[in-house]
Formats: sequence, C-alpha cells, structure tokens
Amino acid sequence: MSELQTGPMKTPGREALLKGIRRIVVKVGSGVLTAADGLNRTVIESITDDIADLRRSKLEIILVSSGAIASGLRKVGLKRRPKSVSQQQALAAVGQSSLMRAYEEAFGRHRQKVAQILVTRDDLTHRRRYLNARNTLLTLLSWKIVPIINENDTVVVDEIKFGDNDNLSAMITCLSEAGLLVNLTNLDGLFDKDPRVHQDARLIHTIDKVDRRVSGYASTIPGFLGKGGMASKVKAAQKVALLGVPTVIANGFKPGVLKRVLKGDEEGTLFMPRPVSLCHRKHWIAFTKSPRGQIVVDKGAETALLENGKSLLPSGIKEVVGRFSLGDAVLIVSEEGEDLAVGMVNYHSGDLKKIMGAKTSGIEAILGFKHEDEVVHRDNLVLARQLDEGDDLCQWRG
Repeated sequence: MSELQTGPMKTPGREALLKGIRRIVVKVGSGVLTAADGLNRTVIESITDDIADLRRSKLEIILVSSGAIASGLRKVGLKRRPKSVSQQQALAAVGQSSLMRAYEEAFGRHRQKVAQILVTRDDLTHRRRYLNARNTLLTLLSWKIVPIINENDTVVVDEIKFGDNDNLSAMITCLSEAGLLVNLTNLDGLFDKDPRVHQDARLIHTIDKVDRRVSGYASTIPGFLGKGGMASKVKAAQKVALLGVPTVIANGFKPGVLKRVLKGDEEGTLFMPRPVSLCHRKHWIAFTKSPRGQIVVDKGAETALLENGKSLLPSGIKEVVGRFSLGDAVLIVSEEGEDLAVGMVNYHSGDLKKIMGAKTSGIEAILGFKHEDEVVHRDNLVLARQLDEGDDLCQWRG
C-alpha cells in the first residue's frame, strides 16, 4: 500500500527534496488554459509571471502546453471535442497560432523569448532524432529561451500519437534530464474521489508509491477538455518516478503556485521518486519506443533473463509475433503469456523467424550474415519487475 498523507501537516523533507533542482518541466492542461470564450489570458499571464520569476532565479523551465485543440474548439464555435482525427487536426491548426501568440505576448511583458516545438512520438522513437531534439532543447535553454512544447496534433495519427500531453511531459522530463515535473491542472491535486462531485473528498498531499489503490482514485476523476484526466497525470508521475524524479500535481488557477511549489510549500500532491531508478536510455526504451511485436521465450531463456541478468539469444526463442525491424522495441513474453521484459532487437522479424531456436554459431550460416550474437542485448533490455512489482508492461503503454 502507498503511504498517503491526507491532512494539512507539513510534508517532511519536501523543501529538501526540491532544493537544488535547476531544470523543471511544467505541463499545463487544456482545462487550465481555456475559458468559455477562448484562451484564459489571466491564467496564462499568471503562469508566465511565475516562470519569468523562476528564470530570474537561474532556473531552467521547459513548458509542455496543451490548449491548441481546445483553443480551436472555441474559435470554430464547437461545444465539444470531435472524435474524428481529421477534425481534431483542423482544430489544432486553428488553435495553435492563437496559443503561441498568447504566450509570446505574456512572456514579452518580461522581455522573455519563447520557442515553439511541435513533436510527434515518431520524432522521439528514433534514437538519432531523439538526440537531435534533446540538443535543440538544450541549446534553447543555454540561450535563456523558454521552450514551449506541444504534440503536433495537426499531423499526428494513431500510430504516432503520444496519447496525451501528460505522457509527453514524462518523455520530455527524461529527454531533458530535468529534476522535477510540475503538472498544472484544474484541481488542487489528487483526491481520494472526485471533489467536484463529493464534498467529503480528501486531498492526498504525498504519495510514496503509486499502487492500485492510488490508480483507482485517479480513475474516478475524469477530464473535460483534455484526453487523459487525472489517471494520465498519475501515470506520468509514475513513469517519472522511475527516473528518480519527483512530480507535483497542483492547481494552475492559483496565482504564484509554481513559486510556492519550488519553495517546498504544501502545495498540491507530491509523488516521491523511486529509490532505485532506471538510466535514461532504458527509460527511453521502456516508455518512448512503442513495441512493434512480441518474442515468446522458453523456460531456459526466461531464467537467463530474470535470474541471471543475461541477454536474449536466438536459441531460447519459441515464437515471433508481428512485424518489426532492427532497432524496434518488442515485448518479451513467457510461454504462458506473461510479460517478462521490453527490449530493442538486433534483427528483423523475418530474419528472427529463421534463426529462432538456433545457436549463435549458426546465425551466419542460416542468414548469410550476423549482426550480433544477441537478439536483445541486456543493455537494451528492461525487465517488467524493474518498472513495478505486480504490474504488467501493457499498463505502461500510451
């Protein structure tokens, strides 16, 4: 069970935990940024005021901002988000320019420059493009420019979408090696039930570890304009915790909320980092690359992977499911269908079907070439138990 703190008492060590953090990812949701008649300029100015003050304190801020589709929704005159992908793309095209104009004007009051970055998951799935995006981001920060990142909804399709900007904010936290994720929403944090419906709902101030009970709380609090609701915010915090990075979910409508969070005040819900973290490369493999298929392994390979920390060799493979290419991520499952790991493969699925069950010494004779002895090297392998005890890999997708 998670350690939950629901009272008004001071969180031990919150100030110490956040002290010394120099780079922060701030995600702002559609429910915070939009009003009945379009963008909520008052809230945008309040958030930019906080960011400008923090920048003067030598902090580096990366802003992940929703709001393009919601802004387009208001401009076009629709009352609810359409289900059609093409209509959502059109709304994003209408709304993105207004969103960036609002940020430029708000930051301009502080003589602070901003840069727009639109990405798709495909941009971050390929390692070279991922590193290029990272270099661009770090260059902007070195120039003291605030990057404003959004999913490129105008061109995104189902195969490459992040799912929501909460998930994107977790990826950006990994990419930028930030020390804190702050997720600004239209609630004071995570409650044990929806406070908009239940007057006795209690705010949870600190979460040591996300378990099924916490996930259950989040699933009862839906979003309106956004896609994810509270569940996607908790899932993002859970992923970021595996980097050894804390997350705070707080109310973006409150003036000065970012500054209070950074001071260590009892603001919002703090998700503690996990004591043993994944390296950034393995985190990227587990959460940014989308699995393209499955490899079913025998008992011997299962033991070698789970108990002995070995790489996956072709001799232990029983079945190859799906079509994938060299460098893609795949799920590795047991003969009983249990998720064991996710890893980056060294062979195409077609070639792998030819060499499965063979010894490494026979690869070249079968294929006429050999990339590596290992189908998945242990350095490119993330075990399910490294993510969370008792969880399957499928719940981490999206």
